[in-house]
Amino acid sequence: MVAVLSQDIQLEELRAGEPAAVARLHELLLKAARFEVARRRQSLPEVGGEELDDLAQQAAADAAVSVLRRLDDFRGESRFTTWAYKFALLEASAKMRRRAWRGRELPLEPESWAEFEHPAPTPAARAERSALLAAIQEGIETVLTPRQREVLVAIALNGVPLDVLAERLDSNRNALYKTLHDARRKLRAYLDERGFSP
Repeated sequence: MVAVLSQDIQLEELRAGEPAAVARLHELLLKAARFEVARRRQSLPEVGGEELDDLAQQAAADAAVSVLRRLDDFRGESRFTTWAYKFALLEASAKMRRRAWRGRELPLEPESWAEFEHPAPTPAARAERSALLAAIQEGIETVLTPRQREVLVAIALNGVPLDVLAERLDSNRNALYKTLHDARRKLRAYLDERGFSP
């Protein structure tokens, strides 16, 4: 029995690497990538249509490679097009974030702890908040490894997208997720020891 994944795409043809099936898959993924690039276009006002289309083309090609590599993961719990679209959407959004950060300095140290100050309604609340911020800063500086500090500050405090940081640090998303998770766990334990509960 031939598994028909969509109107024009069959699983066996994709597994066999049939050029026509792969081309149809790429066409499907390009539509999704173009949609995502258009949706995020306002984040790159200085980028022209030709470069945006190139980003969509790259995202569709990378997504096609990922889909073909993971065909055995498709369980049929959703339509194939829905399953495949997510690859293109993820690739396109990652490429748009990377493009937005290209040429920008990567802040790895907190810009200013003062920006986390928030006027509290009472002097006691202000003092408590100030003590908490001081403890967080001390914990970041003392209990985290340099790598954990670098990753936590870049992602959590300075808003650097994970995939951009992974590319700049020559790492991968999973490794940075693990580093960020470990850093948060250590910082939480440090704060708990000092009587600061979430």
